[in-house]
Amino acid sequence: MARRSFPRRFLRRRGLITLSLNGSYSQALPRPFTPDPEITETDIWLRRLSPAHDGLRLVQLTDLHHSLFTPLEEIQRAVHLANRQRPDVVALTGDYVTLSREYIRPLAQALGKLRARLGVFAVLGNHDFQVDPEEVTRALRAQRIRVLRNSHCALRVRSSTLWVVGIDDLWWQADDLEAALRSIPARDAKILLCHNPLGVQSASEQGVDLVLSGHTHGGQVRLPVVGSVYGRSKLGERFIEGWNRLNGTQIYVSRGIGKVLVPLRLGCPPEISCLRLRRI
Repeated sequence: MARRSFPRRFLRRRGLITLSLNGSYSQALPRPFTPDPEITETDIWLRRLSPAHDGLRLVQLTDLHHSLFTPLEEIQRAVHLANRQRPDVVALTGDYVTLSREYIRPLAQALGKLRARLGVFAVLGNHDFQVDPEEVTRALRAQRIRVLRNSHCALRVRSSTLWVVGIDDLWWQADDLEAALRSIPARDAKILLCHNPLGVQSASEQGVDLVLSGHTHGGQVRLPVVGSVYGRSKLGERFIEGWNRLNGTQIYVSRGIGKVLVPLRLGCPPEISCLRLRRI
């Protein structure tokens, strides 16, 4: 796949930060205390979910951003806590590393310790495309993580099927939802892994039942009166974190684990999302 130019608006806004991270000053930055991720539990009710998949436990990790600001120890702790939830499925929704290829392999090895009865599935985010999407893909697949690049996978229990669909990043215009959904029966339930919550717009037009996203960090820094400083959504405040819906499609946006731009979270703790799928 040919690499695309990174959006100029992103580089203009973040250029100064990028330069400082690559400089020697970055090595002297202190690592602030980061609390354990909050475990949030939510029931998701789906009309087309089969009885065989009723009660399926799905754990989502997103925006790990392994970097100077998010050391490997924080990611290893998140993996440990995710495994303690005894997931049937683990969904990884992108932005695994920030700025440098050197973080890719250690991050992938940490995620390789995830355990789920029906598998671990992943999509890429905008920061993964900035660093090296092919290398991130190879490193995750080497750990037996199923990376969905505009593709899908069937979760079959007895004679029933639940589809996990994944698309590439919207910012890089690498997404192709039509290709990802091709050949999936309309009657079957479909879960879309899409890093950017803006994907819920096309998902709702294509009859997707549930979208899992990250990207916003839940705002990462929340100030009184001002509200969220980072991660504002073009769809409005209601799509920055947690559960919502657009037309007939539900979406869950996780606050994620890591940090970018500034080395802290304020009023916005990291999150491991635990979703229990229920049949209506």
